[in-house]
Amino acid sequence: MTHYIIWASSGLGVLALGVALGFLWRKKSFEDKLENIKQLTQKMIEDAQRDVVNIKKEAALQGQDIIFQMKAACDKELLEKKREQKKQEERLNQKEEHYERRAEQLAQREASVARQEVDLVKSEKRNQARSEELARLMEAHEAALEKAASMSASEAKEMLLKNMEEEARHEGGKIIRLVEMETREIADKKAKEILALAVKRYAGDYVAEHTISVVPLPNDEMKGRIIGREGRNIRAIEAATGVDLIIDDTPEAVILSGFSPLRREIARLALERLIADGRIHPARIEEIVAKVTEEMEQSLKEAGEQATFDVGVHGIHPELIKTLGKLRYRTSYAQNVLQHSLEVAFLCGIMAAELGQNVKQARRAGLLHDIGKAVDHEVEGPHGLIGADLAKRYGESPAVIHAIMAHHEDIPPETVLDVLVQAADTLSGARPGARREMMETYVKRLGELERIANSFNGISKTYAIQAGREVRIIVNSEEISDDSAVVLVGDICRKVEKEMAYPGQIKVTVIRETRAVGFAK
Repeated sequence: MTHYIIWASSGLGVLALGVALGFLWRKKSFEDKLENIKQLTQKMIEDAQRDVVNIKKEAALQGQDIIFQMKAACDKELLEKKREQKKQEERLNQKEEHYERRAEQLAQREASVARQEVDLVKSEKRNQARSEELARLMEAHEAALEKAASMSASEAKEMLLKNMEEEARHEGGKIIRLVEMETREIADKKAKEILALAVKRYAGDYVAEHTISVVPLPNDEMKGRIIGREGRNIRAIEAATGVDLIIDDTPEAVILSGFSPLRREIARLALERLIADGRIHPARIEEIVAKVTEEMEQSLKEAGEQATFDVGVHGIHPELIKTLGKLRYRTSYAQNVLQHSLEVAFLCGIMAAELGQNVKQARRAGLLHDIGKAVDHEVEGPHGLIGADLAKRYGESPAVIHAIMAHHEDIPPETVLDVLVQAADTLSGARPGARREMMETYVKRLGELERIANSFNGISKTYAIQAGREVRIIVNSEEISDDSAVVLVGDICRKVEKEMAYPGQIKVTVIRETRAVGFAK
């Protein structure tokens, strides 16, 4: 136990000694490291101080450079500002001198204006005095003139204006005559060539197809059968057809009377079939009339289709074709309207080809120009406007519609197509034999023409010739000059167009004769 304690105490001593030695070694090592650190730190501080000194030196040098550059820039800018200020001072001095000169000039002008105002006031007073004196002299002179001329100033003014008007009309007549002389040769020649060519190239039949209104009978006994017991057959025929039957003393004939040619044709065909069949009673009459009406509808359609085929126009609405076929039984001044429409279509096409226009469109417009006549007894208004409404309803082009409206100048013509349809329509109706009128119409037209011509001053004699298609007027040469005659023709034409209605055109000729008479002694 003692040994153990001794060993233990000796071990503890060694351990304590080791710990002390280790502590001393670590302390010494720490002190060495601390010394090294101090030396290193001192060295770094010295290096940093040297760097700071160097940086301060460089910064001082750079600052001096910057200060020098800024000073140089400031000096330069100051110099520029001084120069600019000097220039501004010079400009201000110049402006001051300029304003001073302007002020002197304005002062001089004000003085001059003041002197002029004074002079103007004096001149105005002198002028006012002169005006008053002139007015007194004018009044005295005017009174002397009125006394010498035996007329007032208003009468003299009126006479002067009248003389000036006569001179203006005289000069206007001269200009009109010169223009007509310059243009008439070329225009008339070209127009005549085109119209003559159109007439030569179209060879249409001008024998009018009249609607028959007299039905022949096999014998006079047939009249009684047509009348029927107590007149029931004739009443049934009239009710079914809308046509009046006239049975008189005319042997073996019955007269059909009605305003509608189409109804008269239906009545004629139905009556002929009834006469041929022999069975005449109300039920049979209604049956035959209905059958003939149905056949007539087909016939109208075929006539319209044939017309479009003859002209070479396609794509027309079926209702328009059917309406076109109705023109076969419509006449105008005894001229068949369907034949007239075909003729106008051909003439339009020929003239359009000569002028380089659309031939198919011209033929289409010519064929449809009188389409309104097929229904003008059912619709109120001019047939041109009625036809245009029909054409518009069934899809015709605006150019064709406008030509239909303008062919009788219900609206003013605006295109070449409008004028072509007008010319072809006039040419077709004006040719000899194409149309005929009643004697009363001729006489009335002649009287109207002579009345209109005689309503103008300076007319000596008036002659209406060619069934009212031309009027020749002889004027007093002492009252009407050559130039005034040109103006007179235009005035008469305008009055005729305004007050008269007529087919085609009317030629107005003014004749002025100058006679020189002398005596040999």
